[in-house]
Amino acid sequence: MLRVAVPNKGALSEAASAMLAEAGYRQRRDPRELVLVDPENEIEFFFLRPRDIAVYVGSGTLDVGITGRDLFLDAQVEAEELMQLGFGASTFRFAGPVGDFDSLGQLEGKRLATSYEGLLKDYLAARGVTASVVRLDGAVESSVRLGVADAIADVVETGSTLRAAGMEIFGEPILRSEAVLIGRRGIEAPVGLDVLLRRLQGVLVARQYVMMDYDVRKDLVDAAAALTPGLESPTVSPLRDSEWVAVRSMVKRNHTNRIMDELYELGARAILVSSIHACRI
Repeated sequence: MLRVAVPNKGALSEAASAMLAEAGYRQRRDPRELVLVDPENEIEFFFLRPRDIAVYVGSGTLDVGITGRDLFLDAQVEAEELMQLGFGASTFRFAGPVGDFDSLGQLEGKRLATSYEGLLKDYLAARGVTASVVRLDGAVESSVRLGVADAIADVVETGSTLRAAGMEIFGEPILRSEAVLIGRRGIEAPVGLDVLLRRLQGVLVARQYVMMDYDVRKDLVDAAAALTPGLESPTVSPLRDSEWVAVRSMVKRNHTNRIMDELYELGARAILVSSIHACRI
């Protein structure tokens, strides 16, 4: 039975559970439930702190896990990223008092506060910057005002918390993070992992694409297919009127209205769009 670690609480937990439910797996109804067995799909879910998931997977205690890329890299364990999951995006960046810093080189010899000690040390070492790293579990943005650091490295979403603390972002992003599926490095894939990967990939595609159907004259099929090429090739079916055909193709969800307009201008009619609830590509 495949053993999967899932975030226990927070936005990452809700998004991960929603994705797994869309993939056809049972999910817990009670947030206090820490273990859930789905016998039909031969999978067992363990709900853990997001920061601990990489440790359990890296040690081989659990087969795979869903966590943030930043948390995974910070844990520095024997695991690898198997799939990007398309939610939980954030950026890990440097910030300091307004006007004090504008480049990485100015951090030489400074004190840097962070909750991601391993990740930050690796980043600084790779760029030849020597600085003192102060590890904090939370409220990193207050560390400069309280005198324990000169600048910080933290996960930034909107930057509003930093501005409220009199701080500003500087330099290039340290890391762009999102939710990822991780597995132990260098071992044979556990039984059931291939099914999990296909199902999650199907959810990602279903979220990104819609199905578009339309009627078009035969002499315009090539031009219409250029607008809706699909993943491989559109499906073209004959209609009762031999001069017209029906076309079906997957298109990017965020391009839907533009493509509908272009098809209509081309001469297509009866243009319909429907959601994709699940797929296998």
